[in-house]
Amino acid sequence: MLTLTPTGFRLHHHPFRIISGSLHYFRLHPAHWQDRLHKARLMGLNTVDVYVPWNLHQPTPHPHLDLTGALDLPRFLDLAAAEGLHVLLRPGPYICAEWEAGGLPSWLLTDPDIRLRTTDPRYLAPVERYFDLLLPVLRPHLATAGGPVIAVQVENEYGAAASHDPAYPAHLADLLRRHGVDVPLFTSDQAADLDRGTVPGVLPTVNLWGDVGRSLAALRRVHPEGPLMCGEFWAGWFDRWGAAHQTRGTEETADLLDGLLAAGASVNLYMFHGGTNFGFTNGANDKGRYRPTVTSYDYDAPLDEAGDPTAKYHRFREVIGAHAPLPPDPVPAPGPKLAVDAISLPLRASLLDQADRLGTPVTSEHPLTMEELGQAFGFVRYETTLPSAGPGTLVVPGVRDRAQVLVDGQPVGVLEREHKDQALSLSSPAPGARLTLLVENQGRVNYGAGLHDRKGLLGDVTFDGTVLTGWRCTPLPLDSPRALDALTFTQDPPPPGPAFHRGTFEVGDPADTYLHLDGWTKGNAWINGFALGRYWSRGPQRSLYVPGPVLRPGRNDLVVLELHGTATATAALRTTPDLGPTDE
Repeated sequence: MLTLTPTGFRLHHHPFRIISGSLHYFRLHPAHWQDRLHKARLMGLNTVDVYVPWNLHQPTPHPHLDLTGALDLPRFLDLAAAEGLHVLLRPGPYICAEWEAGGLPSWLLTDPDIRLRTTDPRYLAPVERYFDLLLPVLRPHLATAGGPVIAVQVENEYGAAASHDPAYPAHLADLLRRHGVDVPLFTSDQAADLDRGTVPGVLPTVNLWGDVGRSLAALRRVHPEGPLMCGEFWAGWFDRWGAAHQTRGTEETADLLDGLLAAGASVNLYMFHGGTNFGFTNGANDKGRYRPTVTSYDYDAPLDEAGDPTAKYHRFREVIGAHAPLPPDPVPAPGPKLAVDAISLPLRASLLDQADRLGTPVTSEHPLTMEELGQAFGFVRYETTLPSAGPGTLVVPGVRDRAQVLVDGQPVGVLEREHKDQALSLSSPAPGARLTLLVENQGRVNYGAGLHDRKGLLGDVTFDGTVLTGWRCTPLPLDSPRALDALTFTQDPPPPGPAFHRGTFEVGDPADTYLHLDGWTKGNAWINGFALGRYWSRGPQRSLYVPGPVLRPGRNDLVVLELHGTATATAALRTTPDLGPTDE
């Protein structure tokens, strides 16, 4: 069992330094879990740090946890134990992580006035029910029960929370203890937030990039004695659409890591291996302007998105080896990659014409939000009629997050939250012309004051000052493994607007690969029903990682949802990614 002393950690009564790396099981294909854990140990890590995403494990308010497939957390913890790794468990309920809504389930937002991350009973009651489900599952995996979990985090970076309520993290700590969590508890905050983020009786840790000495000194001010630990050492960074690919130099990060270890601190690398925001799971930031995160969570981490050791991996291993013993096993070479040129996608299906096959329409006088429709991810098709003919101004003050506007099936423009768009000039061909808005949830905000991030259309829509009523709202989540089975594909050209494109390709021996969609504009892609994520010609990311276990020997199925238009009807699988140009 891990214990805290005035000078550091002890494990089973022996001095112990935590050398950890973050690894998110939900961002990996489960067939890769063991490989990534093995490579963590080979780099010299003795621990892995694991978030738990509430929104995936409990996607509805019903008292049931999904612990299957890629969400089989007990299996992941067993694999970590089998590899000889300890675990720092971070069950939230809020996790940030550049993950959709910071891991908070969207159904919380059906109450528009709920105060997230506080003692508001409307929030705290669902949290307690979630912990009632989750913690009994995790108790057998605690170190005190013979499992790998040596410490558990209380909330996450609460010192930076917009609605600061000190009773809330204290209540969570008490809740963990009442559920039998008898290993050390810890918090993690940036240096400037430590005063607001610490919880009495809970070990504080500091998150940092840059000045190691200043951050550790700030930690010592709130924690005069006991273990020094960096809860998150940001060895890389995440990307957002429309910006350069973010990297942090190998030598600079290695020097900072060496400084932390030389100071006697324990450390958790964020990230050791980033993985992928598969499907629609990426988060977003909004510090005055909405900025959605890309599909890749490569994070410029020691293991790249495909799990291959990078130069940073080898350099970090050298640094760790100067402070702790390394396993004698050799580091594996990069895994094989697959290439398939010119995959033809000759079959098509209109999204808007077949929307009723993908979701059940709901009628309402006013537009319903995604949360009111019981929907977490994807799109909503909104339909009504225009009251008059001729030119006019469509005003849509609450687009969350991107609306494609069509009149009688013809695209007339796009409104984007990121650009603060609210109005569009258009011409109605006749009274009663059909107005369609296809609204995409591009990712709920995962950090800061914008966390209460409802999706779809928020509020009334007007045309030349007239409030439009009589809406038909069709949820299109597209997030289930069989989501596209209801579509009918033909070789006929689809009408203008968003369309699915489908084709097949042959594979001999499946292996990891990267889907390149040169000439395509914006949308989503699936292989054999597995949702790879979003693509966007805007960049920086211009390829999508395809885990080898998604493929099968023989014929494979590729479906691409193109929201605008494509210059080609082909795609390709290549052996290398294109994450875009960097600032360097």
